[in-house]
Amino acid sequence: MEVTDIGNKEEGNVWHRKPTAGKSVLVTVARTTQRGKTVRFLHVTFDPKGDSFLAGDHHGNIYVFDISRNRFRLVQKTGQACTALAFSLHRTTELLVALADYTIKCFDKDTKQLVSWMRGHEGAVSSISVHSSGRYAITTSSDTAQLWDLDTFQRKRKLNIRQSFCIQKVFFLPDSNTIVSCFSDDSIFAWESDTLLCKYQLPVPDCGPQISYKAFAVTRDGKRLVAGGRSNLLHLWCLDSKQLVRVIQMHTQVRTVRQLEFLPDSLDRGASQTIGVLSQDGVMRFINIHTCKLLFHIGSHDNAITIVAVSPNGRHVAAIMDNGSINIYNVQSLTQKLNKPPPSRVAVVSDGDAHQELSKVRSEVVQRPFMSSGRTQVKILRPPAVPTTDDKENELPAGLNKRRLVALLKAFGEYPAKYRMFVWRSLLCLPENHAAYSSLTDKGLHSAYLTLHDKYPIKSHKLQRGLQRVLSALGHWAAIFGEVEYLPLVAFPFVKLFQNNPMLCFEVVATVIVNWCQHWFEYLPNPPLNILNMAENVLAHHDKELLQHLVDCGITSQLYVWPLLETLFSEVLTREEWLRLFDNVFSNHPSFLIMACVAYITRCREPLLLCSQKQDFSYFFHHRNNLDVGAMIREAYRLLSSTPADIHPRTLLSDFAPLTKGQYPVFNHYPEFIVEYQSQEREKIRLQEMEYLCERQEVSALRTDFVRRQVEEEAYYTNQELLQKAEEQRRNNLAQEEEKLTQQKAKLAAMKRELKVKELQLLDTSRRRFLKHQQDLRASQIQRLDQEIRRKMDLREQESAAAVKDLEIRQMELEAQRKRLEQHLLKKQGHMGREVENEVQIRMRKADREVESLAELLHCPETNMQILEECLPEARQLGLESDWQRDIVDRLQQVNAEKERKRERLAERQRQTLAEEERVADTMRDVAGRKWEEVTRARAQLQEQRKAWTSADADHQRHTRTRSPGFIRGLPLRTSNTAAVHVEINGAGQALKLNTTTTARQAGTDMVCLNSNSPSESTSTNFSLDRGRAQLDSSERELLKEIRDLRQKLVATVRDGSSAASQSVHTLSSVSQ
Repeated sequence: MEVTDIGNKEEGNVWHRKPTAGKSVLVTVARTTQRGKTVRFLHVTFDPKGDSFLAGDHHGNIYVFDISRNRFRLVQKTGQACTALAFSLHRTTELLVALADYTIKCFDKDTKQLVSWMRGHEGAVSSISVHSSGRYAITTSSDTAQLWDLDTFQRKRKLNIRQSFCIQKVFFLPDSNTIVSCFSDDSIFAWESDTLLCKYQLPVPDCGPQISYKAFAVTRDGKRLVAGGRSNLLHLWCLDSKQLVRVIQMHTQVRTVRQLEFLPDSLDRGASQTIGVLSQDGVMRFINIHTCKLLFHIGSHDNAITIVAVSPNGRHVAAIMDNGSINIYNVQSLTQKLNKPPPSRVAVVSDGDAHQELSKVRSEVVQRPFMSSGRTQVKILRPPAVPTTDDKENELPAGLNKRRLVALLKAFGEYPAKYRMFVWRSLLCLPENHAAYSSLTDKGLHSAYLTLHDKYPIKSHKLQRGLQRVLSALGHWAAIFGEVEYLPLVAFPFVKLFQNNPMLCFEVVATVIVNWCQHWFEYLPNPPLNILNMAENVLAHHDKELLQHLVDCGITSQLYVWPLLETLFSEVLTREEWLRLFDNVFSNHPSFLIMACVAYITRCREPLLLCSQKQDFSYFFHHRNNLDVGAMIREAYRLLSSTPADIHPRTLLSDFAPLTKGQYPVFNHYPEFIVEYQSQEREKIRLQEMEYLCERQEVSALRTDFVRRQVEEEAYYTNQELLQKAEEQRRNNLAQEEEKLTQQKAKLAAMKRELKVKELQLLDTSRRRFLKHQQDLRASQIQRLDQEIRRKMDLREQESAAAVKDLEIRQMELEAQRKRLEQHLLKKQGHMGREVENEVQIRMRKADREVESLAELLHCPETNMQILEECLPEARQLGLESDWQRDIVDRLQQVNAEKERKRERLAERQRQTLAEEERVADTMRDVAGRKWEEVTRARAQLQEQRKAWTSADADHQRHTRTRSPGFIRGLPLRTSNTAAVHVEINGAGQALKLNTTTTARQAGTDMVCLNSNSPSESTSTNFSLDRGRAQLDSSERELLKEIRDLRQKLVATVRDGSSAASQSVHTLSSVSQ
C-alpha cells in the first residue's frame, strides 16, 4: 500500500506509482510537519462528478485531490479547523467551508479568493446541504438550521427550536424541493423549500427502545431514506408512500451507527441497493438493503475509520482513518472479490528435484458412468511429454487444457456444477477488462433499453436491472446492438446465470456474439438467412424426408431453426439441460451451435412428422418438449463429424477468437446504413409516439375537463334550483319576521316615547337644579372675590402708609445723624485748629529764642562755627515740621471739600427718592381707578345679559306650551322662575398717603350677574369672573413688587450715606491724630 506524505507542499501527485489492478486501497494520504508531527484530516467530501474531493485538516488547510488527474492542490489556509465541507453545485469552482468560529466561508478554488462570509450560527456547524440547483444551502448546528441564498449569500430563513430539543440534521432531498429535518426525539419532518409548509411526518415505531437517530442516508432518486443511531437497527422508509418498509438488524458487534452512505450505481437509476454502515468499531460494512446480505467491508479494529465520503459515480471511497490519514478505496476492486471464482482444484505436475515435495490434490467423489463391461475406469497419471504446438493451442488460463476438458466432457457429458463458471471463463478466455467495462457503464442506460421492462416484464427487479445494464453496455459497445430486437433473448440466460457479476456476464455475451453469432447481423432486421440456409442444407443432407415434410407444410427455416437460435435454446430446455448443452457449445467450434439446432430437429422428427399446421410448429419450437438432451448432444457430435465439407458450417464460420485484453475489439460486422436508417426511423417513431402521447394526454385532459365541467354544470343547476327554493322560503320567512318586527317596533316606539318624555322631564328638573346650584356657587364666589379685593386693597393701603411712614422716619434719622456728624466734625476741627495754633505759637516762641541765642553766638567768632554745626540738625528738623504742617493744612482743606460734595450728593439722592415716591403713588392711584372702571363695565354687561336670558326663557316656555309632550326634542335653556342673583359691591377708595398727604377716591356701586352664558349671536364681550380675578391678582403682584423695589433702593441709599459719613469721620480722626 503506497503512502503519500504531502507535508507542506501546495501541489503534487496523489500517488507516484500507478495503482495495480485489483488493488482495493489505491493510496494512503498523510500530512506530517517538519518536526515529524502528524496533522490529522477532519472532513472529506466529493464533488458532483466524483472525480475529485475536498479535505480539511486540523490546521485549517483545505486541499483538493483530483483522482482522475492524479493531482492535489492547496486551496486555502483558513487558520482554524473546519467542521463541515461542501461543493457549490451552481458554480463548480466555489466551495463552502464551515469553521470552528461558527461561520461559513465561500472560497474560489481556482483563484483562492474569499467570495463571501456568512455569519449567524451560535454553535458549531455540523453539516452543509446544497440544493440540486445550487442556489440554496442549509447549514445545521445543534440549536438551529439556516437557509442561505448562494446567489446573494444572504440568510432567507432560520429554524429555531426549543431548548429541550436538538437538531440532528437538516438536508435537501436529491432532485427535489423538499427539506428533511430530523430532531433528537426521533421525529422526522418533510418541508416544502419554497413555502416552508410541512408536507408530512415519517412514522416512528412505537414499540421497542428509542434509537436516537444520528446518521441518515438518502438514495439518489430521493425515494428511500435510511436512519440509524444508538442501536444495531436500521430503519428504511419509502418516501413515496411515507411508510416504514423495513427494519434491518446489523450484527451484534454493531452497537452504534455513526454514518450511513449509499453506494451509487450508474445503472440503477438512482435506486441504490447497497448501503455502507460505519459503526463504533471503525468498520464500515456494505450490505444489500433488499437481501440484507453483507457484501464487503473496509477498515478494521486496528485501522479504524472515523469519517467516510462516497463518490457520486460510485467508483471511489475516501475514508479518514483513526490516525488522521486518508485512504482512497477502489470500489470496483472491492466488489470484484464478491464474484471471485473458487480456487482451482487441478494441480499440474511438473518436473522438479528429487527432494521436492509433491503437492497433494484433494478431489471430490465423482459418480462415474456405468460401463457395460463391468470394469471401473482408472485414470493413470503419466509423466508429461514435451509440449507440442497443438498442446500450446489447447492450453487455457489458470493451468487448464482444452483437450483434457473436452475429454472430460465427453466422458461425463457435462462439467462439474461447482466448477462450471470457472471452466467457462477459462474456455472463453475472458479478459476481465474492468476499466473498459466501467467506461461503458458510465455512459448510463442506452436509450433503446429505457423501456425494456414494458416489452420484457420480469418479476425480479434485480434481474431486470442486470439485463438492462448488460444490454446498455452492449449498445454502447456497438451501435448495432441497440437495433437488434432479439438481443434480450440471447443475453437473458447469461444474465440470469451471472447476475452477481455484471462484467463477466457482459464479456460472456460479447464472446458468444463475436464467435457463435457470426454473420447473424448481415440481413438485419431480417433473420440471418445465410445461417438458416446452412442449417437447412445440413438437415437436407441427413434427413430429406423430414425436410420435405416441412416444405410440404409451408414451414421455412425461420420457423424451425431461428426460434432455437435467437433464444439459444432457453425456451425449449430446462436450466440443467441448457447448462449441459452449453458446456459442449463452449468446448467446440462455433459451428456446433448450428449442428445442435439440426440435432434437436432430427431427434424430434416423429412429433414433427405428425404436425401439419403452422401454429403447431410455432408452438413446438417455442415450448419445452420431451427430449433426451444427451442423445441430442451425441447427434450433434455425429452431425459435426459426418457432414460433408461442402455444406459444413465450419467452412463458412471462423474459429473461436477471444476478446482482446485492455480494450474490447471493434464490432462492425453489420450493414451500417441499415442500422443508421433504423435508428433514424426509431427516433422518428419515438418522436411520433411522444407527439401521440402528448396529444393523447391533451385529449384525456380535455375529456376530463369536459366531464368535470359537465358535472360542475349539473351541480350548478341543481344548486341553483335548491337556492331558488331556499330563496323563496327565506323570503316568506323574512316577510313573516318583518311583520312581527314591525309590530314590535311600534310597541317599542311607544315605549320609547314614554321613556323619552320621562327622561326629558327628569333632565329638565336636574338641569334646573344644576343651574340653581351653579348660580348659588357663582354668587358665593363673587362675594368671596369682592371680600378678597377689599381686604387686599385695605392691606395694600396699610402697607403703603406704613412704608411712607418708615421712609419719613428713616429720612429724619438720616438727617439727625447727618447733623450730629457735622457737629462732631466741627468740634473736632475747632479743637484741632486750637491745638495747631498753640503748637505754632510754642514753636514760634522757641524759634525766637533760638534766633536770639544764635545772634549772641555770632558775636563770638571762635564759637560760631561750633554753634552753627550744633544748630544745623535742629534747623533741618524745623524745616521738616513746617512741611508737615503745610501738608496737614492741605489735607484738612481736601476733607472739607469732600464732605461738601457728599452733602450735595445726599441732598440729590433725597430729591430722587421723593420723586420716586410721588411716581409710585400716582401709579397706584391709576391702577386702582382702572380696576374700578373694569368692575363697573363688567357689572353693566352682566345686567344686559341677564335681561337677554330672561326674555329667552320666556320665549322658550311659550314655545314649549304650544308643542305636544311626545315630540319634545330638546330641553329649555332657562325656566321662568329662575332668579338672577345680584351682588352689590360697595367700594370706597381710600386715600394713599405719601409725605403726610392723602388722597381719597370713591368707587360707585353696581349690580353683577353670575350667569356668564350669552347667546352665540351676541356681539357683546363676555365677562369671566375667573379671568378678572386673575387680572386683579397679577396687578396686585406687580404693585407689591414695585413697592419692594423702592424699599430696596431706599435702604441701599441710606446704607451708602451712612458708609460715606463713617468714612469721613474716620478720615478726620486720622487727620487729628
